[in-house]
Amino acid sequence: MATAGRPGAHPRDGIAQSCRAVRFPTRSAAGRRHRLTAGSGRCERARRGKGQVVLDDDLLRLLPREVLRERLAGLVAESCAWAVGLSDSPHHVRRHGRSVASGLTLGLRAETGLHLGDDDGRLELGDARPGSFQDALNALAPDGRRHADRFEDDVLVPFVLQTCLAAAELARERHPGAWAELLDDLGDDGSDLTEVIRTAEWETPLRIEAEHLALAALADVPLVEVEAEGLPLSLVRAAEAVTRQAAPTAEPAAPPDDDLAGALFLAEAAMQEAELTVPVPPAQAPALLGVLAAEGIEPEEVLVLLPHLPVQQDTADDVARLLAERDLR
Repeated sequence: MATAGRPGAHPRDGIAQSCRAVRFPTRSAAGRRHRLTAGSGRCERARRGKGQVVLDDDLLRLLPREVLRERLAGLVAESCAWAVGLSDSPHHVRRHGRSVASGLTLGLRAETGLHLGDDDGRLELGDARPGSFQDALNALAPDGRRHADRFEDDVLVPFVLQTCLAAAELARERHPGAWAELLDDLGDDGSDLTEVIRTAEWETPLRIEAEHLALAALADVPLVEVEAEGLPLSLVRAAEAVTRQAAPTAEPAAPPDDDLAGALFLAEAAMQEAELTVPVPPAQAPALLGVLAAEGIEPEEVLVLLPHLPVQQDTADDVARLLAERDLR
């Protein structure tokens, strides 16, 4: 909560207390048998018998929530970093269907105890304390949207996607049976985790929960304190953005010439026949090299073909290393 009334208190203290006070909702016993997706069937067939573990049908649905629980501090930190600069944003009101600047900033209105939002804002944000983070989310942005819409696009959507990806990787590693059953229900081969997550509809419910958790920690905290807490991370994010913009764009691999087109065709057909994982992981680098050699593809041709084959970059590096070791023998 806010640190108002505590002389000498640092904003970090109040936000940290709010974060620790967050309580995650629990499911009732009656609600523990929801299916993973509508009509998709069970996520894991319960195995019963001596020495076997019974897995709940919604094991993989609960896993993203557990990962979100572990990443709560990161969510609050990203929310604070996103808020930096909101106090300097112009306050807008809606007149005749248009978003018009009122002449004040959000920070000036907050200092005078005036609400930043209005009666036409989101109902779930309407009871905000004046000048608070929740109040700022309900304020109009220059483009006519609410800052809450920007918060969802800029923070919640990417954060939840990364959380779901982390949960999917954990599911694949720790619960291979449940993961295989999920892929079977979805009719997916699991090569694209983002596609699996979206088909399984993990993101939307987790995004709603992430918003509730962020508000539980920050809703009543004064906007200026949220900004002060987020300033260090916002500087890091700004530096990262500059670095990304300055980084050179990798040139796409040039298509092979006619002399190598036949070798590329043979290589792809041989990989398919050998049933190698696509994209080929580093663990299968020796097998890939063996398949290509069996097709009579010369080592120098292998190096030229690698950028055009469905292999991971680490795999291509391992193949090049194996070829170099052969030359030294």
